[in-house]
Amino acid sequence: MVEFFAPWCGHCKALKPHWDQAATELKGKIKLGALDATVHQVMASRFGIKGFPTIKYFAPGSGADDAVDYDGGRSSSDIVQWALNKAAENMPAPEIMEATSQPIVEEACKEKQLCIVSVLPDILDCQSKCRNDYLAVLKELGEKFKKNMWGWIWTEAGKQPELEEAFGMGGFGYPAMAAVNYRKMKFSMLKGSFGKDGINEFLRDLSYGKGQTAPVKGAEFPKIRKVEPWDGKDGVMPVDEEIDISDVELDDLDTSKKTEL
Repeated sequence: MVEFFAPWCGHCKALKPHWDQAATELKGKIKLGALDATVHQVMASRFGIKGFPTIKYFAPGSGADDAVDYDGGRSSSDIVQWALNKAAENMPAPEIMEATSQPIVEEACKEKQLCIVSVLPDILDCQSKCRNDYLAVLKELGEKFKKNMWGWIWTEAGKQPELEEAFGMGGFGYPAMAAVNYRKMKFSMLKGSFGKDGINEFLRDLSYGKGQTAPVKGAEFPKIRKVEPWDGKDGVMPVDEEIDISDVELDDLDTSKKTEL
C-alpha cells in the first residue's frame, strides 16, 4: 500500500502516526510506503492523484492499472484491518501440513498467531476416504479463516505422542483438535464435534478472542518425532508370520513314566 502525500497537507500530517503504526503492525505481512507527490509528480500523475492523502493498494504481482483505491478509515486499526481483508482476497489458502518433523512444524506454527493442530484417527480405524474427508474439511475451513494467517498441521493418532500429551489430546478419542499460541505457550481444545459446523464455531470464537485456554504442559512446544509421511493409501493389517511346526523340535515324551508329587 502506498500513501501519496504533500508536505503542506494537514490531513497527511494527521495520518502519519497512524500510517507508521499500521506499517509496524503489518510488518512481514504487507508493505506500506509513502510517496511525496510534490517531488514525484510523474508518478503521482500516472496514478491520477488529485487530492491528498490518497492511498492505493497494489496486490502482489499486479500492474499499475490494477491499483485499488483505499476506502477505509484513517486510524491505524482501520488501515490494518482493511489491508488484511484486501490481502486475504488474493491470498492462497494455507497448506494443511503433516507433522512429520520438527522443522516442518516450526515452519508452520512458530511465527503464527495460532497454530491449528489436528490429530486424526489411526489409518486402520479411518481408511483413506475417511481421512481425506477430514482433510477436506480442514482445507475448507483453512480457506474460510485464511485472513487470520494461522498455521495448520495434522498427524495420526500415536505418531506424535509428546504432542498429544502436551495438549491433552486423545482422552476423548479421535479425531481431536487444539489451537496453540506458540508465543504464549497456551492452547484451547475443540470440545464440540470434529465436523464442519463444530470446527467453524470453535475457530470463529478463537478469531474473536473467546474460548478457554490452558498452559502447554512443560511450558514449551513438544518434541516432534521424525516420521514417514502418509502415502495416501489405505492401511493394511499386519499379517502374523506363520510358523512351520515341522521345524520345531519337541522333547520326546515318555508317557509310560509318571512323576509323583
